[in-house]
Order: sequence, then structure tokens, then C-alpha cells
Amino acid sequence: MSEMKQVTVIGSLNIDYVTRVETLPVPGETVAAERFDLYRGGKGANQALAAARQGCKVVLFGAVGSDEEGAAYRSELKGAGVNISHVRTVAGQTGAAFISVNRAGENTIIIAAGANLALRGADITRHREVIQGGSVLLGQFETPAQALITAAIIANAEGIPVVINPSPTNPVFPWDQFRTDYAIVNETEAREILGFVPEPSGLPLIREVMHQLRIANLIVTRGSDDTLVFRREGDTLAIPTLPVLPIDTVGAGDAFAGCFAARLATGDTLTEALCAANCAGALTTLGAGAQDPIPDRERVDQHLVYLSTPTHQVS
Repeated sequence: MSEMKQVTVIGSLNIDYVTRVETLPVPGETVAAERFDLYRGGKGANQALAAARQGCKVVLFGAVGSDEEGAAYRSELKGAGVNISHVRTVAGQTGAAFISVNRAGENTIIIAAGANLALRGADITRHREVIQGGSVLLGQFETPAQALITAAIIANAEGIPVVINPSPTNPVFPWDQFRTDYAIVNETEAREILGFVPEPSGLPLIREVMHQLRIANLIVTRGSDDTLVFRREGDTLAIPTLPVLPIDTVGAGDAFAGCFAARLATGDTLTEALCAANCAGALTTLGAGAQDPIPDRERVDQHLVYLSTPTHQVS
């Protein structure tokens, strides 16, 4: 690549408190942890790192607290090649996530937003030229909605693709205020957003809801099953996944989203970007924590040949 393409990320930065358990507790149950670890996480920072490791220039808009964790996090991201000029330091605590992971690699997550709540639309408006200078805009739902909406409107005006990972889902999010080129969801999130589980047989209804939400492409990740892509215009696609035995699924979705945005920015087709993203997500499950296992571009490329079946259209 002669010139590094920019992915602009609007998102969260958290400290992850991770317990390893044999089985996840049910309501009212107490279980003993086999291990306890601290990692850096937050969907915004995770996705920013994933995009940077795919060879993109990455600018992150976010906020950390005035605590030691916040200062250390800024230093870590800067060292990893993420532009933190627009990561504010505010009074209070850096955001936190409390995560439990069972032996199958499944997880439950509780978020304490902390400093992430300080990100505002004005922080974006003051630096609109940063959005305008990017190739792709990427955002999630762990920061106040107005910051993401403001950035998306700026990107729309410039014709810059907007990629949204609406997690955690927000039932009152005003999707109609801007255009989303790509929405990335898992099956649970898809059900909460659409009101039903999307299946190829229900394409007319899916397209109707996508039209209402102003989503052009709905990407549904399904664990080890093919990733489905519902398009308002065009055939539905099924993209193969990389077969792995997961150790920890924390961060896999963020690796997928960050890789996908970066591959779009560097000129991949939709199918190429999704194949790479599926590999990035799968490879991330082979290590512990949200950030350390996220693969770089070379490792993703090495594994593309191992995708189980060719990409195909679904009638």
C-alpha cells in the first residue's frame, strides 16, 4: 500500500476484569473462579487495534479517566500505533468490563461505562476534518449515541462508508438520523434490532426493516456457522468461517469489525473483507483476553486458504 488508509473509530476504552469459570452462573448462583486476570479492552479500543494490525492508520475518539489505568492505557495504545490525540482524559474512573468466561470459551459481560460517558457530539464536531480525512468510519454503542451520530452524519456527507457494530444493543437508538453502510451484529443482536432472527427465507421482511433503519448491508455473525450478509440491493451472501477450537471468545467480534473496516479501507471487495474478518475473529479466540490475540494482516492472509467452503449466494 503506497499510502496508509485511515479508519476513524468512535468508541470505548475499558479495563477488563476477567474470571475463568467452569460454567457460567445462573441468576442467584455463586460459582468459584478458577483464575482472575486483568486486560485492556473496550469495543472502541479493541476495534482500533484490530484495524491498526491490518495495516491502517487509525484515529480513535474516546475518553479515559484521570486514574493510573487511564494514563497507562493511553500509553499502550500510542505504542501500538493508534492515534490517541482525540482520546480525552476526564476526571473519574476509566471504564470497566466485568467478564466471566467458561471452559467452552463462552462469556458474559457487564459494563461500567465510567469515563466513556464523557464523549460528546461536540468532541466530534470540533474535529470534523479528522472524520473527513478517513476512508472508513467505525463505531459501536458503548459511548453516548450523539458522538457516533454526529460522526456518521459527517461521514455520510463525504461519502465515507459507515460501519456500525450496535453492541450493546440500544432499543431507542435513532438509526434513521444517518445512513449505515454496514451493520455488524451477532444473532442475538440481530433479533433485538429486527425483532426476529434473520433467515434467508425472510428476505422481503428483512429488507423492509433495513430500509426503515437506513441500513444498506446487515452482516450477521453466527459463531462457527457461515456469516450471513443481507443486502438491500443484491443477493444474500454466506461467508465461510475458519474452523477453530476456541479458548476465549472475548474480543472476537471486535477483531472481526476492526479487520472488516480496515480491509474495506484498503480496497478489498465486500466478500474479501468478510473472509478476512472471519479469519481475524476466529484466530482471536485462540488466545486469552480481548486485545493480545488479535492477529495482524500477515497472519490473517496466511489463514484465508483454510476457509472451509467457497463463499456462495443464498437464494
